Amino acid sequence: MENFITGFPGHEHELRAAMLEVLGKEKYEYFFERFLDYFFTAADAKFFASVGLNCIRIPVNHRYFMDDMNPSVIKPEGFKLVDRIVDLCAAEGIYTILDMHSFPGGQNGGWHSDSGLHRATFWEFKDLQDRATHMWVEIAKYYASNTWTWYRQVEKAIREVDPDHILFLDGNTYSMDFTGFKEVLPNCVYSIHDYATMGFPAGEPYKGTNEQKDTLRRSYERKVEFMRKHKVPIWNGEFGPVYASPDQANHEQINQQRYNLLGEQLSIYKQDQIHWSIWLYKDIGFQGTTKPSAPQAHRMVYTNPDSAYMRLLQPFFAKKKRLGLDKWGRDDTHVKHIYEPLIQHLKEEIPEKFQRRRYPQHWGLEGHVHRVIREMLVSELLTYEYASYFEGKSMEELDELAASFKLENCLRRDGLNEILQADAGISK
Repeated sequence: MENFITGFPGHEHELRAAMLEVLGKEKYEYFFERFLDYFFTAADAKFFASVGLNCIRIPVNHRYFMDDMNPSVIKPEGFKLVDRIVDLCAAEGIYTILDMHSFPGGQNGGWHSDSGLHRATFWEFKDLQDRATHMWVEIAKYYASNTWTWYRQVEKAIREVDPDHILFLDGNTYSMDFTGFKEVLPNCVYSIHDYATMGFPAGEPYKGTNEQKDTLRRSYERKVEFMRKHKVPIWNGEFGPVYASPDQANHEQINQQRYNLLGEQLSIYKQDQIHWSIWLYKDIGFQGTTKPSAPQAHRMVYTNPDSAYMRLLQPFFAKKKRLGLDKWGRDDTHVKHIYEPLIQHLKEEIPEKFQRRRYPQHWGLEGHVHRVIREMLVSELLTYEYASYFEGKSMEELDELAASFKLENCLRRDGLNEILQADAGISK
């Protein structure tokens, strides 16, 4: 669960700890059980298929399968959660791809790896890699009969128990860099992430100029160079713009530009005949095709601003947006006067040749400052404020809050869904 999807700040494990403290064990377990059940139901699978999509990527936190304090024991609850979604999708003819979205220690320094750290310690400790290998082997064993440097290690271990399923391998630096790959592993697909800066607030507006189209194509071609060279399949595991909220000036114009951007990306993928999975399906309005209300993302579905969840947390969402806490599509309007002097001071004190020594280098000094201060320190502290909104809620109230994410209670991003339908050759 990423922070912008449901609106909490920081990292999922911090959210869960704060919610457990506020609600107590019984209410905590009840709320998250109801939330996960409501978030994806048979109605969601049917709607997903109706848009012309036949494959869905299921992001999973490693903590659903293992406890960091007892990593040798695989938790059966994780299989129960995944089985439910796999079965719902299979009933609608939808393939499922399991995406381990977080690894022990963090596979990268971003918020979505849920480590709470600003460095990717997964790659620094063999023990953490061994934990992940053990987890994947157990997952492979479980689903083996379902017909539906570390990579080499885990591929070999998985193949010993499951030689049949396709493995999807991400590249380095958020799946954009494959220069570290020197050989092709059998029965594997290599997965890129093809986000365009023109689809985010910090990027230039997409006007559909030849220069912008060339930029999109060059960025894509750079990412798939390894696959082209070795003649292996390409899968775009994540892409899509974020969308402006209705309270933002010119939001309709901005969103139309981003729909046009998405359409141009889809035309590239169709021309090259690659497969893709848009990110993501549902959120509080930032990206989903259905949405609740908050900053708007690239979702097909989003929560209704009038839902119990959105009404309860709207003051917090407004603060979070004002502070620009989430890296994903944030607006710095109200805080850049705070951070810019600090960053400028650090640039004056740290020799320029050392300012990009920390990985990932493309973040620059600014990105690492924001990661540590905004996305970690401030966000972690405000997690407790987010959880405080649930204090004293009854079981019935918690159920109503969780039900805000049921498809029938959500809104649909028609502009986005129509583009997806058109790409699939489905008329309205």
